[in-house]
Formats: sequence, C-alpha cells, structure tokens
Amino acid sequence: MASTVLVVTALEDVTADWVIAALNEREVPVARVDPADIGLGLTFGACIGAGAPAWAGRLVTGSREVELGEVAAVYYRRPTPYAARFEHLPAQQRDFAAAEARHGLGGVLNHLHGVRYVNHPGAVTAADFKPAQLQLASQLGLAVPPTLVTNDVEQARKFAADHGPVIYKTFRGLPRDEDGHTGAIWAQRVDPESFDDTLAVTAHLFQAEIPKTSDVRVTVVGRRVFAQQIAAPDAALDWRRGDWDQLLHAPIAMPTSVESALHSYLSAFGLVFGCFDFALTGDGDAAEDWVFIECNPNGQWGWLPDVGDITTAFADILSTSMKGGGAR
Repeated sequence: MASTVLVVTALEDVTADWVIAALNEREVPVARVDPADIGLGLTFGACIGAGAPAWAGRLVTGSREVELGEVAAVYYRRPTPYAARFEHLPAQQRDFAAAEARHGLGGVLNHLHGVRYVNHPGAVTAADFKPAQLQLASQLGLAVPPTLVTNDVEQARKFAADHGPVIYKTFRGLPRDEDGHTGAIWAQRVDPESFDDTLAVTAHLFQAEIPKTSDVRVTVVGRRVFAQQIAAPDAALDWRRGDWDQLLHAPIAMPTSVESALHSYLSAFGLVFGCFDFALTGDGDAAEDWVFIECNPNGQWGWLPDVGDITTAFADILSTSMKGGGAR
C-alpha cells in the first residue's frame, strides 16, 4: 500500500515545516520537492502504457528518491514558480522551458492516480477567483458585501453613491519587479472624487465598507474548523498591513449554519482545506453577523495561536491517506 506523503513546496516554507515535523513524529515517510529545482538537482522519469494505466516512475532529488506509486498523499503548498528556474535564459527560451516543465513534470505530479491532494493545484486555481468566491458564498447563504467589479468610471461612481463609503482591493498580489522584490496593495478606502477614465485600463473591485467590530480568520482542514477573532490595536481597515505581533486573537464559536456553509463551499470547489476571512458586525452569535470577505485556498496559518492544533489536523488528514483515504 502507498505510504509516502509528497510535500510540494519551496525550500523556505515554515508552514510546511510544521506539517513535515508532525508527520516525522508519526514515522510517516515524507519527501519534500520543489518542482522548480528541475535539472541536475531534480530528475524524474514517468511511464504509462498498455498494462500500466497510471503514471509510474521515479522522482530523484538531492537527498531523496521517490517511487511515484508509493505516493499516497500530496501536500501542495507553495512551490517556486517554474519561471524562476529559467530566468537566466532569453525570454523565448525561458517561457518555453518553464511551460514544458510545468506541463511535463507538473502534469505528472498533479495527476497521480488514487492520491489525496491537499489541495489539488487545479482546485486551488479555480477557487482563487474572487468573483467565483463571492458568488458561491452568496449562493450558500452567507452574507457578502455589496460588490462591483468594473472598468467603467460611471458605474464605479454610481456604486459609490449608492453604497458609500467604499473600499478598493486587488484581485491578486503585486507581481515581482525587475529586482525580484514583491509588494502589497492593502484593502483601502477610496474617494469617488478621484475616479476618472484611467479606471478603464483594467478591472477593479469595489465593495461597500462593512461596519465591523472585528475580523475572523477561519481555518478549515477536512471536517475540523478553527476560528480566531482578530483585533488590530489601531483598528486598521486591513489588519494585514500592520505589525502582526500586535494583533489580538481570541477563539470564537461559529453559528452552525455558517460552519455548514464553509464545508459546502470547500466541497463545491473540490478543496480539502481553506482559510476564510470574515468581517464581524456583532458579537458573532447570529449568522448575519458573519460577512464573508474571501477564502484563500492555499492560505497561511502558521502565525495563528492554534497552529499546533491545525498542524495536527493536517497530519491527521495526510496520514489517513495511508489507510485508503482516497483521492480528490
């Protein structure tokens, strides 16, 4: 029976380190791989054909050798982008090599037969679109902020007039610049007087500002739910922009209907795990107090006070795959 957990992530990933340590304590075989290491530091061969209807072969890193047929679960975290491996090449060669690696090695790793993925990268991609998230959450009965996605200045002005004050947030984080540095654009209040025809250049997401009492981060792993109420000492609109060490955390109970909706949400996207963000408008006893903001299908949780319990939940669900827990 397959017995290995394959952890697909970059070398420096503290969140993955927590889970690997927990699996090691249980003596579960673990192999860590960053697909962007493809080259002399990562070689592989996978075959399929008559009498062998599933990919079989071997993955060899600088320290491990893994038989693909021995993989029972894949913990897909945050691997280095393939393009980083080939950034020294001219643009055409770089793009070609990265695409071939992604579709070849990635195509094999993402389609291992009978393997449980936490989460499958295809499911993560589908669940990473904010318009899809908000629509599904609303259909499941969760409260969502009035939202406009547009590149039309007149629609933006009308939305602000109808729902102000409004905030702006990005769909994705900032890409790396020429020097390899990344940045962030936080959720922020916007003045509709500043709206002009430059909005037409690309898509924008505007939402009515929620009069929140606090924020809640909910981490769901399988059937286990971990909810932490978060308060920023400076009452920041976006708690992520400040000093995370100054954040105040407290466990909070969720209404049954909200918790049920989160399980349905993950199931609809084919996810095993997700990090949900809510704005709380009351004390949290009523479902209408919980306003869905977004769900990160590959979110960070290593900074939360209940990191130990969340780690155990990940180790549990990955270990269950050794007993025939099943695939995505």
